[in-house]
Amino acid sequence: MTQLETELGFLKNEVINMWNLVRSQLIKARTSLMSYDKDLAREVILKERRVNGYELKIDRDCENIFALLTPVAIDLRFVLAVLKINSNLERIGDIAEGIAKYIISAEQPFKPELLDATKLTEMYEESINILEDTLTAFENEDTILARGVFKKDEFLDEINIAANNLIEEYLKQNPKDIDQALYVLSIIRKLERVGDQSKNISEEIIFYLEAKVLKHKHSH
Repeated sequence: MTQLETELGFLKNEVINMWNLVRSQLIKARTSLMSYDKDLAREVILKERRVNGYELKIDRDCENIFALLTPVAIDLRFVLAVLKINSNLERIGDIAEGIAKYIISAEQPFKPELLDATKLTEMYEESINILEDTLTAFENEDTILARGVFKKDEFLDEINIAANNLIEEYLKQNPKDIDQALYVLSIIRKLERVGDQSKNISEEIIFYLEAKVLKHKHSH
């Protein structure tokens, strides 16, 4: 193996580790939301530092590969994609932290009927699925799975668009739940952004892999 191949292998593993950390942050924020576990929410906020640490390290490693090993073609595309994916993952980490902060601020447990009425539970499930799909697509170099993310993101957009009306209807029946309803609306907005960031990640995966496919076709 060349030094470049070794470094790219390390880089891929680092990004996968960051992905798994961000995924666990999102899952813990969901658990703390459903069970009103403020300690778990605090853990998510503390761990955000680790996400930021990963982001800085991956950025530095990409810069070093550019400077010292001058990658070309598919390798160059891979490092460029990783730089952007890294930034998208960091933003998803921020979103998980933001959700955790809402849970800490909330005065009482979230009412299941409010979560059901707004489809928040469903939306949260799907946003975690989308992030997991992007990770599998990255690990397995699977552009078909990466493209599937676009469709799933539309589902999140639909829930986000419907949220205002659903919350309005809910508040007509339950006017005292205004604070909870506003937190739920804010969480829905954040989950919609998880979809957007995941879509960006999928585009980067496709960007670097499709060139590889085309390159192989031309080389025969």
